[in-house]
Amino acid sequence: VHLVESGGGLVQPGGSLRLSCKASGFPFSTTSMSWVRQAPGKVPEWVASIHRTGASVSYGDSVKGRFTISRDNADPTLFLQMNSLKPEDTAMYYCTKDPYYGYPSYGTFPSRDDWGQGTQVTVSS
Repeated sequence: VHLVESGGGLVQPGGSLRLSCKASGFPFSTTSMSWVRQAPGKVPEWVASIHRTGASVSYGDSVKGRFTISRDNADPTLFLQMNSLKPEDTAMYYCTKDPYYGYPSYGTFPSRDDWGQGTQVTVSS
């Protein structure tokens, strides 16, 4: 499993970022995926999940209506479009390979072997 996130950075409140997660080493098109974030000193927080087909998506309450998860199975990549960013969105963002759709939304997380290395998002003026 190889997951490489990119697209993070420093953005002002109200701004936007688009994160990408390039996948390899496993059958991406038949695997449900998620985004998870972790701020310093805090436990990981589930952000969003997408079914292997892309037909179903779900979001954590703190990002609903502002973030959009999507995927390109032809060019194995997971995306997270983040709009109306807030300082409390500041965290390291990880993509995860899930055993089934929505796995992190139930309060558990995949093995760290199934996470990328993360990309830092900082929202500050």
